[in-house]
Amino acid sequence: MTVPQCDFALIGGSSTLNIEVPESLGLDYVKLQGRNLVFDTPWGKSPEFTEFHLSGEQGQKKILTCRMHGWRKGVSRADASRQVFWVLREAGVKRIIAEGGVGAINHLLKTRDLLIPNDYMDFSMRKDVGLEDRHLLVMRDAICPSMSELLYQVAEQNWPGRVFDRGIYVNTDGRHFESPAEVGLFKMAGGDVVGQSICPEVYLAREIGACYTGLYLVVNYAEGIIAPWKHEELTDIYYNESINMAKIMLEFLRQLPVEQNCVCPGLRKETLLKKIYT
Repeated sequence: MTVPQCDFALIGGSSTLNIEVPESLGLDYVKLQGRNLVFDTPWGKSPEFTEFHLSGEQGQKKILTCRMHGWRKGVSRADASRQVFWVLREAGVKRIIAEGGVGAINHLLKTRDLLIPNDYMDFSMRKDVGLEDRHLLVMRDAICPSMSELLYQVAEQNWPGRVFDRGIYVNTDGRHFESPAEVGLFKMAGGDVVGQSICPEVYLAREIGACYTGLYLVVNYAEGIIAPWKHEELTDIYYNESINMAKIMLEFLRQLPVEQNCVCPGLRKETLLKKIYT
């Protein structure tokens, strides 16, 4: 199957796992083009993608979306990430938004707060995940400042609770939650939220030359912070906030320009180790 050409991508996470995007939203400016699209990649068959088009003042926009959570049996997280971003590279995607649920490390955060991180710390074991070795990836402004500014404006207008336009996302491997001692370490290091998905996404987005931003819903307190998390509250948040989360992301994509009017394109360099990789 040939990968369709699209300028934008939405990577779904745990906050929209229980709905179908875009069908569950019932938006009249959205037209579904294809569902259950699977592509052959160098790392095996990709997860299922959906293609849909958005209509707005900037004309029609073509978007690819898939789910990164709910990993398939027998596929490592590293390979699953490679599959997704290989497809996005082949599609010509230049603007990516991701979402997910996170735990609060910063004790001033509350459940149902939204956070758009401006930086990250990677405590996972999956740091060397890439498509090829051609580029030196400068990870300054890994989360696109221009996209994040617009995302904050859209979220502020459409979310009933608090929205924060900065914060440090601590990435761990999971699937288990972190220990109180680990969370204490992350807090001392300056982390605000903890999750399991922003890495290696930021590396792969930079590698394919795409801008990246993320919208993250605080669904629990990290272990040792404020109070133990409750499964009932977690379930309630996931099932009752998913539609709002998805609508914010689609409205953001509707307003987002195609052009990369930011610093991101200049932060992918040709590798200096050409004798090794040629």
